[in-house]
Amino acid sequence: MSLFPPDHALRLTLAEEIHARPAEAIKAPARASYVAVLVDAADRVRELAHLAELCETHGVEPPASGATHFRASLGTLRLKWERHGEFSGYTVIAPGIGERPFSEVAASLLPAGWLATLPGVTVAAAHAKLLAAPDEDRLAWLLGEAFPGETVVGAQIADGAARVFSDFRLHDGCTRFVLIDRHLTERQAGRTLQRLFEIEVYRIMALLALPIARRQSPRIVQIETALAALTDRIASAADSQADDEELLHGLTRLAAEVESGLSASQFRFGACRAYFELVMRRIGELREQRLPGVQTIDEFMARRFTPAVDTCNTVSQRLHDLSERVSQASSLLSTRVDIARERQNQKLLASMDRRAKLQLRLQQTVEGLSVAAICYYAAGLVGYGAKALKAAGLRVDPDLAVGAAIPLVALGVYAAVRKARRHVKQAEGQNSDFH
Repeated sequence: MSLFPPDHALRLTLAEEIHARPAEAIKAPARASYVAVLVDAADRVRELAHLAELCETHGVEPPASGATHFRASLGTLRLKWERHGEFSGYTVIAPGIGERPFSEVAASLLPAGWLATLPGVTVAAAHAKLLAAPDEDRLAWLLGEAFPGETVVGAQIADGAARVFSDFRLHDGCTRFVLIDRHLTERQAGRTLQRLFEIEVYRIMALLALPIARRQSPRIVQIETALAALTDRIASAADSQADDEELLHGLTRLAAEVESGLSASQFRFGACRAYFELVMRRIGELREQRLPGVQTIDEFMARRFTPAVDTCNTVSQRLHDLSERVSQASSLLSTRVDIARERQNQKLLASMDRRAKLQLRLQQTVEGLSVAAICYYAAGLVGYGAKALKAAGLRVDPDLAVGAAIPLVALGVYAAVRKARRHVKQAEGQNSDFH
């Protein structure tokens, strides 16, 4: 019976994740090749099929479907494959170093054409030589052969257990590393080579943002100039409503251009920052110590690599700042337009109020005329009635009856009109309360 409750469905997978990609154990002398390939999502299945084909050739169990890493021994060769978020990395390790430096690299021992037909495009490639510490004359000759005519970068690493050298240039399409084993363990040697390869691929992946930054910079300058001109016009109190609408259209266009630039570049700029941090972390893990007259890898990156990353970060920040400035200018102009509209509304309401007063006066005039007209017709009816009574033999003076009826009729009509007006006002008040 288990001591604990049932395991979480992902517990075993997560527990094994930190052990999933261990570094290879390498013993000097040895050589290694590394290639990083950008692979589209649609080619992931074809990538596994390509690996399976190589395994079948050497009678090795292929990687499982959906695998993200794989290790296999192909005769004297060892192959390691890792799938990362944007690229896949292939490491080939072989014993021995050949008669001359990099004359026979580890990748050349794979079946002809297998690497060239990998799905995707190469983003980084490197060769490394791991050899026991030679004497100083032999080391000078080795470095001259490996890096002809180039400035060599290097340092003592791993607390003096090894030395590493490179020029970070492409030789036949590949960067070269020379690792001198003074007293590394096999696991240390494997981890060190892995760090060197990762420095190279992460460096290139970070710099993928640099062409984007260079393309964006001139456009940013144009947008900044246009925004400054629009802001100056907004600050001018002489602009009319038509000008405000034109300015608003201009700001909307600039905002669309800035957001387009952000959406097209921010993923790459974010990846640049992440890869830069990985590069600097891997360099820190080397624990470099200076060699006389040789620039360290950290110093080299600080002078050559870091400024390029800073350029990308600066362009990214300028785009964000532009977005905020355009937003602020739009808010300012919108406030100005709203104030102008409020003024127009106030004038319109004042005009409506004057019109309502005129209508009220007209209505009162019409009501007075209506009272007079009603009194006239009512008095006429009284006159006709009096005449009828006189004709019937009654002693009635029609003129006197009409004259006496006029005040009474006028008071009655006036009272009826006021009562009707009160009813109308009460109805309007009830409708206003309802709404």
